[in-house]
Amino acid sequence: MQEQRELLVRIFIADDHPVVVAGLTSMLGTQEGMVVTGSASSGEEVVEMLRTHPADLLLLDLRMPGRNGVETLHALNRSGIPIRSIILTSYETDEDIYRAVQAGAQGYLLKGAPQADLIEAIWTVYGGKRYLPRHIAEHLAERMMRSELTAREIEVLHMLARGLTNKEIGSALRISSNTVRNHVNNIIEKLEVSDRTEAVITAIHRGIIDVYS
Repeated sequence: MQEQRELLVRIFIADDHPVVVAGLTSMLGTQEGMVVTGSASSGEEVVEMLRTHPADLLLLDLRMPGRNGVETLHALNRSGIPIRSIILTSYETDEDIYRAVQAGAQGYLLKGAPQADLIEAIWTVYGGKRYLPRHIAEHLAERMMRSELTAREIEVLHMLARGLTNKEIGSALRISSNTVRNHVNNIIEKLEVSDRTEAVITAIHRGIIDVYS
């Protein structure tokens, strides 16, 4: 800890809720060896600001207007901006965690986590290691054991959630009902469920599809 205190971690916060940003800024400002260098309320703003205001670590919300957290991580990678990131969010579905880690997040923490956990996460990720609480790591392990759904299968899932029949889905996608049935069967097998209704419920629960988007 003594070595950590001699360092100065520059932290950037990305969240579209001003109260969250203010609270984090106030709390982190009291921590020795940490300084908040800026904040942004959208993914687009994060990338633009970090180009001219470098930081060591990014606290990133998953749900923001425009470009979401995972898309922001991809944009940072494409831009070659060197920064470590911790997802700080209210969401912990298997798919959210999987996509964030796949996009390069080194840490994942829920907003309701104790302050001590956040401080530990910052020092751990800043030190080059990954920080995933046990239940988050379990979610990730379960998700990684499942086969990946294709883009077409996810598209079919969205239509199943809307209550469309195979014939209606085929008409919308300009494919045959038999092809739709094959997609549905693949979805059921990959999600390890018994029917299309359970597939939709499971997909929503795991964060694969969002019926409110």
